[in-house]
Amino acid sequence: MKKLALILCGCIPNFRLFVGTQTGAVAVDSVPTAHKYNCQLKNCYAVILCITIIVQSAFAQQRPHYTQYILNNYILNPALSGIENYTDIKISGRDQWIGLEGAPQTAYLSIHGPIGKKDWKTNATSFQVPGENPRGNSYWENYTASESHHGVGLTIINDKTGNFNRFTAAVSYAYHLGLNANTNLSAGFSAGFSRFGRNGAKSDFGGGSPIDPAQETNNEIRRLRPDVGAGLWLYSANYFIGLSAQQIIPQKISFIDDAAYNQGKLVPHFFATVGYRFLINEDINALPSIMIKYVNGTPTNPQFDLNIKLQYNDLVWVGGSYRLKDGYAAMLGLNVGNTFNVGYAYDFTQTPINTASRGTHELIIGFLIGNRYGDTCPRNVW
Repeated sequence: MKKLALILCGCIPNFRLFVGTQTGAVAVDSVPTAHKYNCQLKNCYAVILCITIIVQSAFAQQRPHYTQYILNNYILNPALSGIENYTDIKISGRDQWIGLEGAPQTAYLSIHGPIGKKDWKTNATSFQVPGENPRGNSYWENYTASESHHGVGLTIINDKTGNFNRFTAAVSYAYHLGLNANTNLSAGFSAGFSRFGRNGAKSDFGGGSPIDPAQETNNEIRRLRPDVGAGLWLYSANYFIGLSAQQIIPQKISFIDDAAYNQGKLVPHFFATVGYRFLINEDINALPSIMIKYVNGTPTNPQFDLNIKLQYNDLVWVGGSYRLKDGYAAMLGLNVGNTFNVGYAYDFTQTPINTASRGTHELIIGFLIGNRYGDTCPRNVW
């Protein structure tokens, strides 16, 4: 493993094979070829990455990291399709490990909305009534579960690391069932495709040559694979519990045809999350939550995220997150009227990468289309 790490660090565009989040084990097939070359460590950050890689296993998480998923759990769980009274649109960009060449960059667009949803409330408890917190005591007293209804959605994700790129598009469907007067259970699934690309022109296999002899080309090579996910979401006025799986179908993936090097594979990703909301006072409510993530073969398995969000009068909020054996994040957000919201997160890693990286920035912008009840923020996702 140590020898393998040094080899890969010599070819920096491939470093995320064992460190990053998106292309993970996809390019393992190029490793046997790389050892034919005397790859040199050209930059100090390569040494740092080598140290990190050495202590990690050969298969890393293959899908993007998100810090502000607490604002858009739909990106991880299709069961949230159509959970709100409006069409929810989210646009997000994430620039990971600023300062490292070829570090992960992720962008996504998500859209989902209800079909046939009705609300028993005759007035919206989340209206910004003067002198009253729309998430105050009256919210809990008047909350009722939604009637059974359907939801549909769409996600488009692009994740790039070095010379590897993954583009994913999927549609989703969910059915929301009213269990009692205050509780709903939804079940959903997503189906689409992922297109994996390797841009050989950005590789360096010694002497400035971008050609991998195992492939005998520096052209972009693409692979297309189906992408399927599923999830459950139990929710009420003051809590939620979710289970979901992404990339359910295990598949082999390689950029060459030689079976001796076809070691790359896609593995399922599993998520479990729970959160509880309570009032600190009439103006401020708190939402602590935890997420457990399991990906077979990752060095920190399972991985735990601890989150806290403090919200003032449905207008502004601050939050923090701790990811076990990885680092911390600070978050800040603003709800503008009942049609627009924005959130920002800054991640600081505790891994050796922090000596060369200036942290991670993530921005998310949301639009509430057809907001009949004037909700200034999500009613059921928070």
